[in-house]
Amino acid sequence: MNGYIKKAIKTNEDYSVVLGARSDGRLTTSDYINAVVSDFTEFHGDRYYGDDKAVIAGIGYLKGMPVTVIGIEKGKNTEDRIYRNFGSAHPEGYRKALRLMKQAEKFSRPVLCFVDTAGAFCGIDAEERGQGRAIADNLAEMSALGTPVISVVIGEGGSGGALALCHADRLWMIEDAYFSVVSPESCANILWKDTGRADEAAKALCLTAPKLMNLGLIDRICKKGDLAGLADSLSEEFKSLNEMSKEELLEARYMRFRKAGYR
Repeated sequence: MNGYIKKAIKTNEDYSVVLGARSDGRLTTSDYINAVVSDFTEFHGDRYYGDDKAVIAGIGYLKGMPVTVIGIEKGKNTEDRIYRNFGSAHPEGYRKALRLMKQAEKFSRPVLCFVDTAGAFCGIDAEERGQGRAIADNLAEMSALGTPVISVVIGEGGSGGALALCHADRLWMIEDAYFSVVSPESCANILWKDTGRADEAAKALCLTAPKLMNLGLIDRICKKGDLAGLADSLSEEFKSLNEMSKEELLEARYMRFRKAGYR
């Protein structure tokens, strides 16, 4: 382990949260889907290029309520992580997600997203297939999506790769997750040309759940490991959102983002 990481663990709580969100043994998206959603059926492909294994998407039931479920899966062991591209989605992953969201809108199903990614894949092939445009399209389309969306950050919530599934009516976080516009290492490299100052960057980024809650950027902090409680809370929140008309839903979503960061 690099020296700056050792120092960060000892002296900086914010960066310790980041390292914990990356650690082995955490629950992944597939664990949350298996625990929260019944009769899950996975769909594949973006109808343009192919099927991105980093993004799991399909339909199932949340406490008897039909829902569309979309999540970024990192994998549990080396073989699975390679298969899932370590949770870094390609453009076709985001296009698959958007395809399922539009289908959910058509059939009046709420959308549940689980987010766990260090960021979208930044390889040349992803750029050639329109990575930035795919993320931008998700943000634009989710702004006007006529069905409720709840996103839950369960581990890492890194950069635009996470934001592409977080433009939601409700944004929740597991208590030991993080959510940030950039990784602490990348931020430190941009600001100081020194990744060894990642712990300083993490503190400045205000990326932990309590800090984001204080800023009004997230709506709920969920207890780690309480999957039954999470399912109950999601069901209750979706029932409340489903009572709103499409016009009310879109107006409330708009105002949520207008007020973000002000408390």
